[in-house]
Amino acid sequence: MSTAVTRNDCQPFGPGIADATGRTFSPGHRWKVLGIGVAANAGFSATFSGIPATAVVLRQGYHLSNAELGLALGLLGLGVALSELPWGLLTDRWGDRRVLLIGLGATAAWLLAMAMLVVPTPSGIPDVTVLAASLLVTGLLGGSVNGSSGRAIMAWFRENERGFAMSIRQTAVPLGGGLGALVLPSLALAFGFAAVFGLLAAASAISALFAWRWLHEPPTAGEGHVASSGVTGPAPLRNIEVWRISTAIGLLCFPQVAVLTFASVFLHDFAGLGTAAISASLAAVQVGAMVMRVWSGRFTDRHGNRRRFLRLCSALSALAFVVLWVLVLAIPALPASQSYLIAVLPLVLVVAGISVSAWHGVAYTELATLAGVGHVGTALSLANTFVFVGFFLVPVAIPGLLHLSSWPGVWLSAAACALVAWPIFLRPA
Repeated sequence: MSTAVTRNDCQPFGPGIADATGRTFSPGHRWKVLGIGVAANAGFSATFSGIPATAVVLRQGYHLSNAELGLALGLLGLGVALSELPWGLLTDRWGDRRVLLIGLGATAAWLLAMAMLVVPTPSGIPDVTVLAASLLVTGLLGGSVNGSSGRAIMAWFRENERGFAMSIRQTAVPLGGGLGALVLPSLALAFGFAAVFGLLAAASAISALFAWRWLHEPPTAGEGHVASSGVTGPAPLRNIEVWRISTAIGLLCFPQVAVLTFASVFLHDFAGLGTAAISASLAAVQVGAMVMRVWSGRFTDRHGNRRRFLRLCSALSALAFVVLWVLVLAIPALPASQSYLIAVLPLVLVVAGISVSAWHGVAYTELATLAGVGHVGTALSLANTFVFVGFFLVPVAIPGLLHLSSWPGVWLSAAACALVAWPIFLRPA
């Protein structure tokens, strides 16, 4: 079993500290570990978010119906949801280095195989079953990234740095997703899906190379530093507080997924905005989420108020979506104010999107701290299981909500999810 280290929070690694094998680490080595976590998460986010961004080209190239397209993309998220917890358990047993190398290497190999075998060619088009199964396996393999990279960061950083470090890692999700959405559709149009899957395979392989070079277990650094393979208290799967935070994380991701997947449709169909305005609004959500994740990590590290911050984010998110719901109801009823309210809609949507995306690093840090360093992989993977269940269910549920109650039903449901998450998050100790 891999050794996890809890270090003295008042004293960073000194110069030239060596581990049990004689390997020497500089005081700044932990930032290389953080960089590996960012690269690995950005690469898989580019896969998870970038492939759906090619949906129009994917539908045309593989001759898919809308239902077949939704199934194929949904199975990518389902694969991650199914594999997160097993990967997390393996991380706590084998160590973050081994699991991250296996996961990234296998993901790169699988995407390379897809680039060679699961792409449309002049001689034939892969069946939808083959494409859907291939994307399911991609998700199953990619689920290795979150828990293993999170455990490495928790082991290398001090308690008063972990929120900031984990929040930086979480900026990789919108960063990778944004880059994937920017690059992959045009790449698919110009060079086909062999280039898309090949580029994503290369990203995973490069991250694996960095992990092989720099990701190691941290050394014990003199007296007051405790090496342990576990922690006191119940294991995460038997800890009700871990289940509560994981459940709240999953619930608060439901409205976030609604914004990420259907905000462009809402702004086009309901608000009548053009491509430039829609792109600017979605970019504002992603950039705002990145900035707020870093700021919130630093802020809560300094003030020790992670739980209070999480509950505040839940309440503010619920309020923002209630305001959006009221606006969507009011616009058809008040024609004289319609133009003014439509101008406000993108701003309210951006505020709601940022509010419901700002808390990730803080939540994962609190969850990992509660579980203990020896159980970080399991705890983070449990939370991400709930998150990716949301990525699977929300895009399936929204069309039904639109049919039953149109956009007011969608945004009121988003507000309800955020409001339900508020009491589930733990109260400040």
